[in-house]
Amino acid sequence: MAAPKQTTIYAKEHCPFCTKIKRLYDEKGWTYTHYILDKNFTRGQFIEEYGRNATFPQLVVDGERTGGCNETIALFRQRGIL
Repeated sequence: MAAPKQTTIYAKEHCPFCTKIKRLYDEKGWTYTHYILDKNFTRGQFIEEYGRNATFPQLVVDGERTGGCNETIALFRQRGIL
């Protein structure tokens, strides 16, 4: 399967999982749009979109919500991207 074409990463500052997924994308040369809590969106907006129990980061890959860092990496492995 081909690399992701369009990814949006909703992250927060000082988040090790946010850093991990961005590092993976950077190492692979994949592009992404990066939004940061309290700079580009509020906690209320995040909760409204992803629910009260959602963790950071949250990714939307090619229009599909893929979850957090570990869930997205597992999905990429399952699909043969990694």
